Amino acid sequence: MHRLAHPSYMKKLHIIFTALILMILAGCTSTSAVGSSKTKEYAKSHALTGQASWYGDKFHGKLTASGETYNMNAYTAAHKTLPFGTIVRVTNTDNNKSVDVKINDRGPYVKGRVIDLSHKAFAKIGNLKQGTVPVRIEIVDDSNTFRYKH
Repeated sequence: MHRLAHPSYMKKLHIIFTALILMILAGCTSTSAVGSSKTKEYAKSHALTGQASWYGDKFHGKLTASGETYNMNAYTAAHKTLPFGTIVRVTNTDNNKSVDVKINDRGPYVKGRVIDLSHKAFAKIGNLKQGTVPVRIEIVDDSNTFRYKH
Protein backbone atom coordinates (compact mmCIF):
# COMPACT_ATOMS: atom_id res chain seq x y z
CA MET A 1 0.00 0.00 0.00
CA HIS A 2 1.28 3.48 -0.87
CA ARG A 3 2.37 5.58 2.15
CA LEU A 4 -0.15 8.43 1.43
CA ALA A 5 -3.04 6.00 1.38
CA HIS A 6 -2.12 4.39 4.71
CA PRO A 7 -5.07 4.74 7.17
CA SER A 8 -2.97 6.04 10.12
CA TYR A 9 -1.31 8.67 7.89
CA MET A 10 -4.70 9.80 6.55
CA LYS A 11 -6.08 10.03 10.11
CA LYS A 12 -3.14 12.24 11.20
CA LEU A 13 -3.55 14.40 8.12
CA HIS A 14 -7.30 14.79 8.85
CA ILE A 15 -6.60 15.85 12.46
CA ILE A 16 -3.99 18.40 11.37
CA PHE A 17 -6.30 19.79 8.68
CA THR A 18 -9.22 20.07 11.14
CA ALA A 19 -7.02 21.83 13.73
CA LEU A 20 -5.79 24.26 11.08
CA ILE A 21 -9.35 25.13 10.00
CA LEU A 22 -10.41 25.68 13.63
CA MET A 23 -7.45 28.03 14.24
CA ILE A 24 -8.30 30.02 11.13
CA LEU A 25 -11.95 30.33 12.15
CA ALA A 26 -11.00 31.35 15.70
CA GLY A 27 -8.87 34.16 14.26
CA CYS A 28 -11.86 35.50 12.33
CA THR A 29 -13.98 36.18 15.42
CA SER A 30 -14.15 39.67 16.88
CA THR A 31 -16.03 41.78 19.36
CA SER A 32 -17.20 45.35 19.05
CA ALA A 33 -16.07 46.36 22.52
CA VAL A 34 -12.41 47.05 23.12
CA GLY A 35 -11.57 46.49 26.77
CA SER A 36 -14.53 48.27 28.32
CA SER A 37 -13.51 47.34 31.87
CA LYS A 38 -9.98 48.54 31.07
CA THR A 39 -11.42 51.91 30.02
CA LYS A 40 -13.07 52.34 33.41
CA GLU A 41 -9.90 51.21 35.20
CA TYR A 42 -7.93 53.76 33.17
CA ALA A 43 -10.36 56.53 34.09
CA LYS A 44 -10.12 55.68 37.78
CA SER A 45 -6.32 55.60 37.76
CA HIS A 46 -5.76 58.74 35.67
CA ALA A 47 -6.80 62.26 36.54
CA LEU A 48 -8.96 63.16 33.57
CA THR A 49 -8.75 66.89 34.12
CA GLY A 50 -7.10 69.67 32.19
CA GLN A 51 -7.89 72.07 29.38
CA ALA A 52 -10.42 71.39 26.64
CA SER A 53 -10.04 73.02 23.25
CA TRP A 54 -12.16 72.80 20.12
CA TYR A 55 -11.77 72.28 16.40
CA GLY A 56 -14.18 73.29 13.68
CA ASP A 57 -14.63 74.13 10.00
CA LYS A 58 -10.99 73.53 8.99
CA PHE A 59 -11.54 69.81 9.69
CA HIS A 60 -15.27 69.58 8.88
CA GLY A 61 -15.96 66.77 6.41
CA LYS A 62 -12.50 65.22 6.77
CA LEU A 63 -11.81 61.74 8.11
CA THR A 64 -11.05 61.34 11.80
CA ALA A 65 -8.55 58.83 13.18
CA SER A 66 -11.45 56.40 13.74
CA GLY A 67 -12.44 56.50 10.08
CA GLU A 68 -15.61 58.50 10.72
CA THR A 69 -16.17 61.81 8.94
CA TYR A 70 -15.70 64.78 11.26
CA ASN A 71 -18.89 66.78 11.75
CA MET A 72 -18.35 70.01 13.67
CA ASN A 73 -22.09 70.07 14.45
CA ALA A 74 -22.08 66.69 16.20
CA TYR A 75 -21.26 65.92 19.82
CA THR A 76 -17.84 64.33 19.29
CA ALA A 77 -14.31 64.71 20.60
CA ALA A 78 -10.68 63.76 20.19
CA HIS A 79 -8.73 62.12 23.02
CA LYS A 80 -5.22 60.69 22.95
CA THR A 81 -5.95 57.26 24.44
CA LEU A 82 -9.62 56.57 25.20
CA PRO A 83 -11.09 53.93 22.85
CA PHE A 84 -13.12 55.17 19.90
CA GLY A 85 -16.83 55.04 20.65
CA THR A 86 -16.42 55.82 24.35
CA ILE A 87 -19.02 58.31 25.59
CA VAL A 88 -17.61 60.82 28.05
CA ARG A 89 -19.13 63.68 30.01
CA VAL A 90 -17.01 66.81 29.80
CA THR A 91 -17.73 69.36 32.53
CA ASN A 92 -16.43 72.92 32.45
CA THR A 93 -15.14 73.33 36.01
CA ASP A 94 -15.56 77.13 35.87
CA ASN A 95 -19.32 77.15 35.16
CA ASN A 96 -20.32 73.51 35.84
CA LYS A 97 -21.90 73.13 32.37
CA SER A 98 -21.44 69.69 30.83
CA VAL A 99 -21.84 67.88 27.52
CA ASP A 100 -21.72 64.19 26.58
CA VAL A 101 -19.55 63.42 23.56
CA LYS A 102 -18.37 60.35 21.63
CA ILE A 103 -14.62 59.86 21.19
CA ASN A 104 -13.98 59.43 17.45
CA ASP A 105 -10.61 61.11 16.91
CA ARG A 106 -7.11 61.42 18.38
CA GLY A 107 -5.60 64.50 19.95
CA PRO A 108 -5.11 67.16 21.13
CA TYR A 109 -1.34 67.24 20.92
CA VAL A 110 -0.82 70.47 22.83
CA LYS A 111 0.65 70.38 26.34
CA GLY A 112 -1.98 70.70 29.07
CA ARG A 113 -4.92 69.93 26.82
CA VAL A 114 -6.78 66.70 27.54
CA ILE A 115 -9.60 66.74 25.01
CA ASP A 116 -10.49 68.45 21.74
CA LEU A 117 -14.23 69.02 21.41
CA SER A 118 -16.26 69.56 18.28
CA HIS A 119 -17.45 73.12 17.65
CA LYS A 120 -21.00 72.28 18.81
CA ALA A 121 -19.87 70.46 21.96
CA PHE A 122 -17.51 73.23 23.05
CA ALA A 123 -20.18 75.90 22.46
CA LYS A 124 -22.46 74.05 24.90
CA ILE A 125 -20.00 74.37 27.81
CA GLY A 126 -17.99 77.51 27.03
CA ASN A 127 -17.40 80.57 24.92
CA LEU A 128 -15.80 79.67 21.58
CA LYS A 129 -13.76 82.89 21.68
CA GLN A 130 -12.02 81.66 24.85
CA GLY A 131 -10.51 78.78 22.92
CA THR A 132 -9.93 76.61 25.98
CA VAL A 133 -11.69 75.91 29.26
CA PRO A 134 -10.75 73.85 32.33
CA VAL A 135 -12.62 70.53 32.34
CA ARG A 136 -13.20 67.27 34.15
CA ILE A 137 -13.87 64.14 32.05
CA GLU A 138 -15.94 61.17 33.21
CA ILE A 139 -16.63 57.91 31.37
CA VAL A 140 -20.40 57.62 30.75
CA ASP A 141 -20.60 54.60 28.41
CA ASP A 142 -17.84 52.41 27.07
CA SER A 143 -19.97 49.53 25.78
CA ASN A 144 -19.72 50.50 22.08
CA THR A 145 -16.00 51.03 21.73
CA PHE A 146 -14.11 50.08 18.58
CA ARG A 147 -10.58 50.28 17.19
CA TYR A 148 -11.41 52.00 13.88
CA LYS A 149 -14.03 51.90 11.15
CA HIS A 150 -13.26 50.19 7.86
